[in-house]
Amino acid sequence: MTKADTFDKATRLAMKGDLKLYDEIVHSDYESMNQRVPVNKEMSKSILSGIGNLITVGPMQRIYENEAFVCIHRYSRVANTEIFNSVMTAIKFKNGKVIYKQANWHELEEDPSEGQDWNWEDYE
Repeated sequence: MTKADTFDKATRLAMKGDLKLYDEIVHSDYESMNQRVPVNKEMSKSILSGIGNLITVGPMQRIYENEAFVCIHRYSRVANTEIFNSVMTAIKFKNGKVIYKQANWHELEEDPSEGQDWNWEDYE
């Protein structure tokens, strides 16, 4: 499994309350920016495990990957709404573990699953 695939899987599991893989792949000195607020590993785990019923994350597309850096793209949908986002995430690694993450969100006017070979139900 690639670093991008592992990060995607760990995030999805964490959103369902299973933090085991997330703990394994995230460095103890992890930091990210969430709405311009610095977030450490424990805060990130708390946020992820609390949003599983609020957000559905669609398929992951790997944009770039090497040993030190991964860039992925995903779509998301706010639960029970027609609010969709395009999310580009940059992930840095230190000693093989996630040390930093930054995600940029852009709200979409239309459902990105329309006309595609996937649907939201596949990812709920």
